[in-house]
Amino acid sequence: MREQLLAAEKVRAIEWRSGVLCLLDQRLLPEREVWLSYDSARGVAEAIRDRVVGGAAAIGIAAAYGVVLGARKHMAAGGDWRAALEADMQLLAASWPTAANLCRALNGMRECLGRLDEGDVLLDALEAEAIGIHQSDREANLIMAQFGVELMRKHYDGPQAVLTHCNAGALATGGFGTALGVIRGAWLDGLVDHVYVDETRPGLQGSRLTAWELGGDTMPVSLNVDAAVAHLMKTEQVGWIIVGADRIAANGDVANRIGTYQLAILAMHHGVRFMVVAPTSAIDMQLDCGEDIPLEEQANSDGLDLGGQSLVAQVRAVNPAFDVTPADLIDAIVTEKGYVERPDAQKLAQLMCRKRLH
Repeated sequence: MREQLLAAEKVRAIEWRSGVLCLLDQRLLPEREVWLSYDSARGVAEAIRDRVVGGAAAIGIAAAYGVVLGARKHMAAGGDWRAALEADMQLLAASWPTAANLCRALNGMRECLGRLDEGDVLLDALEAEAIGIHQSDREANLIMAQFGVELMRKHYDGPQAVLTHCNAGALATGGFGTALGVIRGAWLDGLVDHVYVDETRPGLQGSRLTAWELGGDTMPVSLNVDAAVAHLMKTEQVGWIIVGADRIAANGDVANRIGTYQLAILAMHHGVRFMVVAPTSAIDMQLDCGEDIPLEEQANSDGLDLGGQSLVAQVRAVNPAFDVTPADLIDAIVTEKGYVERPDAQKLAQLMCRKRLH
């Protein structure tokens, strides 16, 4: 399957080109494919805040490259470059507080920074660390796809449809995707015969990004409004809901794009299995439960406008960007270290103690 997945890779959203970070501007998809270049940490933080790049893993990767850019700029300027770089890292950390991968990537860069003195050797080491974070995420996606397919095969009772929410594909990661990686693998293995994609309001990540990614594949894909999910679970052969995660608490509670929680409730009612696919970098063992996860609010206009066109009268929008799905609504969490069914604190602790599986 690994070879099949490699052959199916078509989309990349992050590239490191001769010391410059290049990001595919996700705000313009699917109408236009525009790459933007960044040469400073502050520029990368702004790109994350403005949603040029999206998805927890992709944000962590971009931030790691941002540290390289900041170090190079401040070392060339002289003075207390470490203090200036720390300010950049604080700015990067604040750009998307819900994503655990962001903090994990920045901590990795800090550890690398602490091992060496200034100079070309340090810059080379930071660059190698960022490239390693990028490559490691891509490899983790391949491994997660295989684990996810193994789990689906274990519960297989005939061809079925899957439904996904938001974007957890190559655009949101270092390559292949988390949830979409599993879905692609399951399609290649003959376990899935149709994919339903939630439009995912208010940002429309499903219709703009996920449908665009999957539209280049051969699998049958249908886009649906978010309000149709209960009807689809009732009337179509939906066997799995498969989503990604921005952060997972130690007890298995999952923070993901707004609308994920209601999907899990509906899945339980209709007997549809619910799978979360995320690297262990998204698991925050310092947070006991989902109530401790910081959740962002989106701009008021995100709920009142569509494509810059006002839809309603001037009122305030209630516009949470994320919600938390309790662990007891989740059938399985799939990571690059394996998967746990019916996750809880003990099972996640055991998972995190495992060595990485290949």
